[in-house]
Amino acid sequence: MADRQRLDVPRGRTRGLASYLRLNNDAVGRFAEGIARFLGTGRFLAVQTILVIAWIALNVFAVRLRWDPYPFILLNLAFSTQAAYAAPLILLAQNRQADRDRVQAEEDRARAASTRADTEYLARELAALRVAIGELATRDFIRGELNRLTDDGGDDGEKREKKAKKRREATAGDIS
Repeated sequence: MADRQRLDVPRGRTRGLASYLRLNNDAVGRFAEGIARFLGTGRFLAVQTILVIAWIALNVFAVRLRWDPYPFILLNLAFSTQAAYAAPLILLAQNRQADRDRVQAEEDRARAASTRADTEYLARELAALRVAIGELATRDFIRGELNRLTDDGGDDGEKREKKAKKRREATAGDIS
């Protein structure tokens, strides 16, 4: 639509009816989808059935109102015309739906790729945490080291205890 507004660009030569018949593809597509949606309803089927029954009944039983005798050629023409317009409209609606499905599939692929990248990142981070936790000293390791130190330096521990006891006794004697 923006190209039609430009005055600095000359119009190309157009011929015939096509130059006067400019349709908005989106508007035509929305119209086609609306018609296709309506043709697929039970309401349409019920209305069409009632019209066909009324048509046949009037042409068979109402002699004065008979406008389409028994082979019902006019009714057949109406059905043919309906089919001739309905089929392209349905195809147009299907093409628009296919375009929407394609865009949705592309978005789904992008979302899946993003999710996969996030999952791989989290897996790497989790592996790094497992390695880091594996390098940490565990409770059993620390307990074992403390037991080893106390077993190795048991004499030093007893000496320290005796010195601490003497200090306590000395401070207790000073207080009394």
